[in-house]
Amino acid sequence: MADQPLAFNAFLMNTPSHIHHGQWRHPDAHQVEFNSLRFWVDLARTLEEGLFDAMFFADVTGLYGPPDGRFADNVTEGLQIPSNDPAVLLSALALATEHIGLAYTSNIMQNPPFNFARQISTLDHLTGGRVAWNIVTSTQENAARNFDLAGLLDHDARYDWADEYLDVLYKLWEGSWDEDAVVLDRAGNRYADPAKVHKIHHRSARYSVEGPHLVAPSPQRTPLLFQAGGSARGIAFAARHAEAVFITTPDPDVAREHIATTRRLATELGRRPDDLRFFQGLTFVVGEDQSEVEAKLADYEAYASILGYQLHTALGTLPDGSHLPDDTPLRAIANNGGRGHVDWVSATVDGREPTLGDLVNSRVRRGLVAGTPEQIADVLADYRDAGVDGINVINWRLPGTYEEFTRLLLPTLQRRGLAKLAYAPGTLRHRIFGTDRLPDRHPAARYRGAYAGN
Repeated sequence: MADQPLAFNAFLMNTPSHIHHGQWRHPDAHQVEFNSLRFWVDLARTLEEGLFDAMFFADVTGLYGPPDGRFADNVTEGLQIPSNDPAVLLSALALATEHIGLAYTSNIMQNPPFNFARQISTLDHLTGGRVAWNIVTSTQENAARNFDLAGLLDHDARYDWADEYLDVLYKLWEGSWDEDAVVLDRAGNRYADPAKVHKIHHRSARYSVEGPHLVAPSPQRTPLLFQAGGSARGIAFAARHAEAVFITTPDPDVAREHIATTRRLATELGRRPDDLRFFQGLTFVVGEDQSEVEAKLADYEAYASILGYQLHTALGTLPDGSHLPDDTPLRAIANNGGRGHVDWVSATVDGREPTLGDLVNSRVRRGLVAGTPEQIADVLADYRDAGVDGINVINWRLPGTYEEFTRLLLPTLQRRGLAKLAYAPGTLRHRIFGTDRLPDRHPAARYRGAYAGN
């Protein structure tokens, strides 16, 4: 919120090439060690020393590009293939850290809601309430085919599915166990009171889940809920469900408009504007003077893979592996995937039709903020004034990006009140919202006490 320090997350993925493609080739880029637990433990400790609020893990369950197309370039580039499951990693990182939040992405196709609820509740216990879930509906046709589907549902229909998926989860997390169900009565031989543990008997067109939830209430019950949709349907979904919204708007003015729209919709649903926090994705190039900034930027651009960025747009790649021309209008390309970023890119193009080349170029310098610590702090102050509450820091190379952030940028941000001086105690939700549990006005709360007698 205004005048409060920004929160900072490290935006990561368990893969060699996540956002800035080609950088894995640099000799100082250790993201190629992503298979190593020691690499991630060391990075987690580095981030905790830098007071990062969370390690935010992206994930995919399929290939970018047309479902029947060549994927040789994806493999050559290491573009999110190979890609390891972040959920498996989090319990180890929980043991290696004390404060940092652990957020990970799981799409609605990849795990039945009962099993997902059990896994993430377990992680919430093991982390002491530091876990968060990034809710996604997936954008890859190949991912759908990996989970017994003929292809992706229509864009908006996937959000309808997500509404139903969350309904099951809310019943399990919030309704299945009463707050005081665990009694630990050794003398009376009662671990928990069976009258306070309930089946949910969920029945719908897609799911049949009897319950009860097999995990007793964790520190947060429902994990902190992230979401990253920027389309009209995605914004409506965030307004109903999300607590933290990841945005990649091109500038503070677009961010301000997006945030105002989402918060207005949230209030129409009975929530409060400050029930949502917004995290802008940014990439930093920081130097002590302009010459150092330019030298670093030139080094990053020397390793950048334009092919990788083209593939990652997930638009314009043909089944034979070739690409549509850069001047192809975006409106002429069918898009059943992520629409929010396309809309944001289109909003920055004045006086002509937005093209595929605009989309690819936006990826190369996506959210780039380059300058001295004071200059970068000025930009971050503008984002905070626009309503942004935190930053998802997108890395060039690991661990160098985050080491530089802590060494070069953090002291200036702290001096200017843009970054915290120390961790606050408590769960991840408590550090962000001042409470361990979802507020009563969140849609999940309607299931508290709803199953007494079941």
